Amino acid sequence: MCRLAALLCTILLLAIWPGRELCAQNVPPVKPQVTRILFLLDASGSMLAPWEGQPRMDVAKSLLAKMVDSLNAYPNLELGLRAYGHLHDRSENNCEDSKLEVPFAPKNAAAIKTRLKTLEPKGNTPITYSLLQSAGDFPTDKTARNVLILITDGLESCKGDPCATSIALQRKRVFLKPFVIGIGAEKEFGKQLECLGQYYNAADVKTFRTILNDVVTQTLAKTTVAVNLTDEAGKPVESNVNMTFINNITEQPEYNYVHYRDAQGKPDVLDIDALQSYDLIVNTVPPVRQQNLPIKPGKANVLTYKTPQGTLWLQSPNMIANPYGNVQAVVRQAGKDYTLLALPFGARQKLLAGNYEVELLTLPRQLRRITIKQGEETTVTYPAPGTLNIVSDLKGYGSLYRLNDDESQTWIYNLPDGGSSKVNITLQPGAYRLIFRTKNATGSKFTDVRNFTIRSGQTSSVSIFGK
Repeated sequence: MCRLAALLCTILLLAIWPGRELCAQNVPPVKPQVTRILFLLDASGSMLAPWEGQPRMDVAKSLLAKMVDSLNAYPNLELGLRAYGHLHDRSENNCEDSKLEVPFAPKNAAAIKTRLKTLEPKGNTPITYSLLQSAGDFPTDKTARNVLILITDGLESCKGDPCATSIALQRKRVFLKPFVIGIGAEKEFGKQLECLGQYYNAADVKTFRTILNDVVTQTLAKTTVAVNLTDEAGKPVESNVNMTFINNITEQPEYNYVHYRDAQGKPDVLDIDALQSYDLIVNTVPPVRQQNLPIKPGKANVLTYKTPQGTLWLQSPNMIANPYGNVQAVVRQAGKDYTLLALPFGARQKLLAGNYEVELLTLPRQLRRITIKQGEETTVTYPAPGTLNIVSDLKGYGSLYRLNDDESQTWIYNLPDGGSSKVNITLQPGAYRLIFRTKNATGSKFTDVRNFTIRSGQTSSVSIFGK
């Protein structure tokens, strides 16, 4: 009725006002996602050191002022500025010398530039404390992208652990993987800070300018990923498989998709936030996992994985009534001791091409080694069972053994201890042995041993008498 009403409304209004669509649709507007960038600026005493003819602090303030000015016109973007090491002299050894100088707000470049002019390097380098304080700088907004850009020329000087703190805050989703720009630094310096986030070494002023531009571009540019799932020959024939992008810092799923490709074999394009590190799980059976996806920010990325699949069909034997009931099978990869999955007979299951072991939970159990091939169906079945009928009213203890071709025996089943031996047991066709001692027998020598044969669809009876 709603569709019919909407259609009639559209026809009527187009007849009266051609070209105007006046029927409102009950679709809630999508709120634009806000990106917040916090510049965390080192203003410790070491920033007074000269760098190509001027103090490092002057270079950092000048380039940062130009950067925020260029960002002022961006919609849905808010900037903030926190500095550390600028409120107390180094002699005071203050390890809480950190302050949010300019809170987040839209189009606040002027406020940041004004505050930058007044910052003077003085004290320590409390990076860890500043990171912890930055957690309160970002407004509570689960839909926003929180980005932190640390600009520093020194290492932590307050015995904190900035790397562990950064990871902890990322796991709490306070901010995405931070950018760390080391200015005027040696290569060894970077090795101690790269665990904080994406580290860049700005050894000279020109490189610093380039890196700062690149970092902001990565933050704001659109990044896409297309995933090709191919057969062994590299042809894009696989699809309709669940894919999960796992944030490998938080270890939580960020995106869940069911893979799609068009009639030409091309996968669709997915929007991905490139400021996070991902593992990709292609949820075939078994799954294919790619750690640390090589995603280039601001680019149209194409990732290709071989996921050739075939089908396993667990075919039940052709019987009017199966005395087993619903038989299960356990599937393992060849050479692996863990269970990949358990399936009932009658099921069809796609598997990656390869070698597998299928254990049939019949009595006795059966092990089949199979090879799954791309695009082919592999069938596993079992012979129709027969029935063992033990005829006796005597209680006792006993076991069933399968007789092997080399005349050895393999245990397969224990009768209920002390219970009645009058039971019916469904067995696969073959040669067997029943070993039984009645409960009232006065010695092991009174154990009864009977060999028998089971045939498909038939009942074999074994009688036991007391001694």
